[in-house]
Amino acid sequence: MSEPTLEEIGDYDTLKGEKKSIVWSVVIGGLFLGVIYVVSSSYFSEVDDKIKTEDSIKYIPLK
Repeated sequence: MSEPTLEEIGDYDTLKGEKKSIVWSVVIGGLFLGVIYVVSSSYFSEVDDKIKTEDSIKYIPLK
């Protein structure tokens, strides 16, 4: 079985029919998942009980 060439591919210039709807559904699904991720990460990432820390090490001596 050999690889198809560009001339053998029927919809090389434009996507038509079922392939076009599959590509659009994947793009819209990806955007939808991205929106859900951004909204959920901004909603659930707020922490109410933060602990204040200070970095007391200013200089690390070399041996």
